[in-house]
Amino acid sequence: MSLFTKAPSSVCFLRLSSIGDVCHTVAVIQALQQYWPKTKVVWILGKIEFDLLDKLENVELIVFDKNSGLKGMWNVWRQLKGYYFDALIHMQIAIRSSILTIGIKAKYKIGFNFKRAKECQWLFTNKKNPDTKSKHVLDSFFSFIEYLGVPPSKPSWKLPINCMHHHYADNIIKNLPTIIICPSSSKEERNWLPNRYAKFADYVIKKGYQVVICGSNKRKERDLADEICLIMKYTALNLVGKTSLKQLTALLAKSELLLAPDSGPLHIATTQGTPVIGLYGHSNPERTGPYNSIKNVVSVYKYFIEKQRGVLVDDLPWSTRVKGSSIMQSITLESVVLVFDAITRDKKLCLRSNLR
Repeated sequence: MSLFTKAPSSVCFLRLSSIGDVCHTVAVIQALQQYWPKTKVVWILGKIEFDLLDKLENVELIVFDKNSGLKGMWNVWRQLKGYYFDALIHMQIAIRSSILTIGIKAKYKIGFNFKRAKECQWLFTNKKNPDTKSKHVLDSFFSFIEYLGVPPSKPSWKLPINCMHHHYADNIIKNLPTIIICPSSSKEERNWLPNRYAKFADYVIKKGYQVVICGSNKRKERDLADEICLIMKYTALNLVGKTSLKQLTALLAKSELLLAPDSGPLHIATTQGTPVIGLYGHSNPERTGPYNSIKNVVSVYKYFIEKQRGVLVDDLPWSTRVKGSSIMQSITLESVVLVFDAITRDKKLCLRSNLR
């Protein structure tokens, strides 16, 4: 049973991080706006995520800096003074986020159900999302607005990328067929091996592609990119630490394909319709993989999770992760090249078909 039979006046979304999850949230919000165009939407999100979504159309963005503690919470509550929402969609399960909801006034505070909530989130909500069947996080997020009364729809995205960002990307791509590699995840154990990234890059360059390596300005990401470039026989364009999130989005929009481990850029690429080869070992790609490129994922997750837990993956809790620091070594170069060849072959066949 839906909570609303007509459009609510206002809805507040609380999803602070990560980049992948806020990309999912964009699709959810824009689906709600498509169905209820007059509903006011406020979104509380993280500081880094704001850099990607600043000027998101028809959404009031309020930044919560998680490093600022209680002072940051007071700042959010001050900005929301006088607001009373029909619904607060609480999609962040961390206890800090739940405490933040105390100062947000809403008729309904909707969180995950008891099966999927963590860190006592259920204590801070008065309605529970009944969804327990969806596997992918994006589908789980969509179930929140379906619970409100928005009918199911196919995810689509419109990110606030302007002509300056596209001009930047044009100057980098230069009409050359380009493969982007974002080699680093937030956790080093999720990264593939540097020599395999290097050999993959050399392989696609021999195939006639330009390779661009991207990432944040964190030292570990710069070091990984430098190591890959040092091992390579050919030359890649190393832009690690040199692009904003919006510039990265524009680059991904103009590229042929992205190779990356379980990380935010996979989901940014998905918003731009760019094919993705995702490398997965620690988390279930059916839950966190690139939504429109699940078939292109190279994963050893199922093998290791069933080996470690001794039961079938379908019998495990939704968010169960593989443990170990050497899991990604099991992903072979050959398996990744095989997927790359299949994607590029299919794209060429589609192009030939369109030209006829």
